Amino acid sequence: MENNKTFGRFLISKRMEHEMSARQLAIALDYSAVYICDIEKDRRPVPDDILEKLPVLLHLTEAETEEMYDLAARSRNTVSADLPEYIMEKDIVRAALRTAKKHNVTDKQWEDFIRRITKESD
Repeated sequence: MENNKTFGRFLISKRMEHEMSARQLAIALDYSAVYICDIEKDRRPVPDDILEKLPVLLHLTEAETEEMYDLAARSRNTVSADLPEYIMEKDIVRAALRTAKKHNVTDKQWEDFIRRITKESD
């Protein structure tokens, strides 16, 4: 994910890919066009109920949906909306994250870990 990419830019891009105006998106989301404009200009964080609806409305792929969650989280300075429940319901996940933080795990180590998990689940 590019560091200069914002949730607002992402939303504009995906909306335009589907030739949808901000007003049309606002109507579909049951929000005012001004509110959607504020989100697209990164003046307002995106609410959870909008995040839940966007993947279907904008026909996002799994990768695009994950990027959307990550960008929204970055704008809120929090964890991506699709992760807290999983993190909090699994003690081992919290332990793994704290261990990784304590040992300053590198991107390469995380990539290796992800590859192992993916390979084992195939």
